[in-house]
Amino acid sequence: MIEWFASHNGLEQVFLLSAIVGGLILVLRLILMVAGLDHHGADVHVDSDVGFQALTIQGISSFFTMFGVVGYTLHHNGIAGVMLALLGGLASGVFAMWLIHRVFVAMLKLQSSGTVSIFAAVGSEGSVYLTVGKEGGRVQINFANRLREFEAVSADGSTLPTGTAIRVQGVAANTLVVAPVDR
Repeated sequence: MIEWFASHNGLEQVFLLSAIVGGLILVLRLILMVAGLDHHGADVHVDSDVGFQALTIQGISSFFTMFGVVGYTLHHNGIAGVMLALLGGLASGVFAMWLIHRVFVAMLKLQSSGTVSIFAAVGSEGSVYLTVGKEGGRVQINFANRLREFEAVSADGSTLPTGTAIRVQGVAANTLVVAPVDR
């Protein structure tokens, strides 16, 4: 292996070393992610400067991998001279880095916290689950595409029996304020 590596000229050795190191880092990161041991994820922060978003371990290692593979291929096969091989390697490395960046940004857009504010329930309709009065009770409302159950009090202090159709009027201390729906 060492003899084979030494048989190449200096530029081809740079290309090969770049491809090998970059490829090993990519494979190692992939193995760690599959095993669940990589807790850093994409290392991409949506609010940071665009230039720094691509400077992740995945981006840099993909740059070196593609720089090495394309540069070596262009130079070793005699397709291109030194300058064209360097430019081809650089262009493919930058493209690979950009592509990896776009993939991780797209994945970050798929994230959701799942947190829904109780204040967004104002105006929703549902029904009384456990009798609601001025002391409290429970209601079920279809909210955020799910049937949810909340603590509730009657807006006017009247007693609302189980099954009464209600509309959320407001929120007071994490408790829904509800009134019967006039139908």
